Amino acid sequence: MLGGKPDTSPRLVIAWSSLSAVLALLTGFASLLLGPSEIGVPDVLRALVSWTGMIDAPSREVQEIVLGIRLPRVLLAASVGGGLSVAGLVFQVLLRNVLAEPYILGVSGAASVGALAALATGIGMLFPGAMQICAFISSLLVVFVVYALGCRGSVGEGEKLLLVGVMIGAFMSAVVLMLVSVSGETSRNALFWLLGFLGNARLSEIFIVMPTVVVLVSLTWSQSHAYNVLTLGREQATHLGVKVGRVNAVSYFTASLLTAVLVSAAGAIGFIGLIIPHTVRLALGPDHRMLIPVSFFLGAVFLIICDVAARTVLSPTELPVGVFTAAIGAPVFILLLSRRN
Repeated sequence: MLGGKPDTSPRLVIAWSSLSAVLALLTGFASLLLGPSEIGVPDVLRALVSWTGMIDAPSREVQEIVLGIRLPRVLLAASVGGGLSVAGLVFQVLLRNVLAEPYILGVSGAASVGALAALATGIGMLFPGAMQICAFISSLLVVFVVYALGCRGSVGEGEKLLLVGVMIGAFMSAVVLMLVSVSGETSRNALFWLLGFLGNARLSEIFIVMPTVVVLVSLTWSQSHAYNVLTLGREQATHLGVKVGRVNAVSYFTASLLTAVLVSAAGAIGFIGLIIPHTVRLALGPDHRMLIPVSFFLGAVFLIICDVAARTVLSPTELPVGVFTAAIGAPVFILLLSRRN
């Protein structure tokens, strides 16, 4: 159920949002301490402050590990985890289905096709980031196709969007298998990335991804009152003055663009958009003024923890972070499906 009486006080919204933000900051800092190289709290703090130029780093090695490797991973994990959580929350509102999440509309499959096609054609080797750009472009193309087909005759018709997304996702999976067959050895790196990999994170990339995520999530939060009304039903929302068609169109493209940006940056990390929003809704209720910020910060916490596990459980071997999100998310999905039935 997505409905309910969203009567949360502003103080409670601020309190839970602040608490989840602090938890995200503490989790991010703790992850800077963990890895094959042991670095203590004083050295991490000194390395972070040295970024401002106020003091010298404890050593060149520590500076490279903290600022060049771990910090970019933490910031990317926070952006991806938080962004995918919010995107999943929006899709659940639009489709009125707690099982909805970003990948169900075929965006992830499209990114996979774009990345593998770039490798198969050689475009992915032309310059750094070419594979991610191709993944992003193909994701956006599918966003437009799904929306055009799914909303034909009735803007925001959830069931049609859901079915069209599933069918296009299945088609994209078949294309991925074909591209893997013709790509040979070069497909292995792409497949590792497509399973969700944060090891290639760079600060130059973070400076693009993080502001984009902040803008899109803020735009989503500005629609929180409309989402509260939409949970009561399309007809009642219209009677209460919500422009349902406009809200659905803007929200669908915002959530899809957010997903496309994050998949192109970190690969196909699944189930975050399912697990986090549903858990937060069960714990805190249906008010989207609180659901959106809390889901964002807890999504960041969840993926940061999963990334730490991915790089430490079998160290020095590193696993794709998507392995851990899927291992947790798949049972949750089955549980939700059985309860829904």
